[in-house]
Amino acid sequence: MAETRFLHETWFLDLLYMQVSQPVTATATVQRVGWWSRHQRKAAPYIFVAPFFVLFAAFSLFPIVYSLYISFFNATGLGNWKFIGLQNYASLLADPRFWQSVKVTTLYALGSVFILTPLAFLIALAFHASATRHLVSFYRAAYFIPSITSAVVVSLMFVMIFDQDYGLLNAVLRPLGFPNIPWIRSADWALFSIMLLGIWIWTGVNALYFLAGLQNLPGEVLEAAQIDGANRRQAFLHVTLPMLRPVVLFVVSQAIIGSYSLFAQPWLLTKGGPEDATLTMTMYLYINGFSYFKLGYASAIGYALVLVVGVLSFVNFRLFGMFRED
Repeated sequence: MAETRFLHETWFLDLLYMQVSQPVTATATVQRVGWWSRHQRKAAPYIFVAPFFVLFAAFSLFPIVYSLYISFFNATGLGNWKFIGLQNYASLLADPRFWQSVKVTTLYALGSVFILTPLAFLIALAFHASATRHLVSFYRAAYFIPSITSAVVVSLMFVMIFDQDYGLLNAVLRPLGFPNIPWIRSADWALFSIMLLGIWIWTGVNALYFLAGLQNLPGEVLEAAQIDGANRRQAFLHVTLPMLRPVVLFVVSQAIIGSYSLFAQPWLLTKGGPEDATLTMTMYLYINGFSYFKLGYASAIGYALVLVVGVLSFVNFRLFGMFRED
């Protein structure tokens, strides 16, 4: 028994010695890791946001840059383009229809800023009062609907409302002693009619912006003003209005940009007439680009529009003191 045990121990020691004494010839297998496995966490966010930037570059950035490029050419149709430098921009300065479109668009913008915006603010104040706060939910739904309704549907509806002989508006005014007004048939009334349509569409949604600003004003600031002896008028002028400055800036900026990009409603109602009384800048751009195929000239009109909106927006920001530190 002892001999058998000794033989087993001797065999185990010999085996262990053989394993230790043999040279190590096997090498560790290194698994090659691909680029995606090494950079997956870093690359994944860029891949998820890449579709937006690709579509933006293809459908927004490229047309913007390319339109600037062709504005320096006498580009009519798809061929025979000739480089003319700043001639398209010089032609704008001598084009009476272009200046007519600037005048019409500016008048509409003034109406949006000085008529539509104060009216929206007054409506917001009325619904912010304690006596009418229970109607806010109904108001939000009723006044938001016009802004999401198709421009085509709205324009067709107002064609019937503005009809001189059978329109709803003249039917209401006739019993009051007014004659039949040629709303969209007369050069004297056509632009005013477009302004009425704009007021109907955008007053409600702008009032919602003001109402949201009024509802989010800190109540303790108004209470502190009352404790300090300020009456309601003083609290409104010196506390409420200054705190609403960002909302007013947003609404006015939207009114300016929206006015200078106005196209669908006057195009569907009047086609820019009568006598170019409702010819906006975007409509004049469309006529030159897609009716006369003057692509270079239309691009120059587009960049003139960008310049006008940029200057007005800068002035707007300066007036509201957005470049100074409070």
